[in-house]
Amino acid sequence: MQPLPQRLLFVFVAVELPEDATPVQRNEFEQGEGGLLVPKMCVDKGPDELHSFDQLVQEAKAYGQPWGMVFAAALTGTPNRLLDSAEAQQPLQDMVEAIRLGQLQAFIPFDPRGQAVVLN
Repeated sequence: MQPLPQRLLFVFVAVELPEDATPVQRNEFEQGEGGLLVPKMCVDKGPDELHSFDQLVQEAKAYGQPWGMVFAAALTGTPNRLLDSAEAQQPLQDMVEAIRLGQLQAFIPFDPRGQAVVLN
């Protein structure tokens, strides 16, 4: 529905407790808060390659990497031209690095059920 063609970028992350976590951080983590976002895998998809969130989840399961959240973004092509997977690789790697650095504002996080997640 966008005026320009889009390529979808996804980074699957695990939410882990850092080894040097304080007792307070451990308690918060046990309550479902805090933790580190650790990128586990990433993929780009054209809109014609992805028909549902369930399809994305099933494809991710095939890789056997546990994940707790997926970050999504869109890469805009040019009029009448969708970017291909090769052109999406650098932006996808930039997205992985931004997540590692905690720069999350440009991405939409979803839980494994497809529900948007609000991060504090």
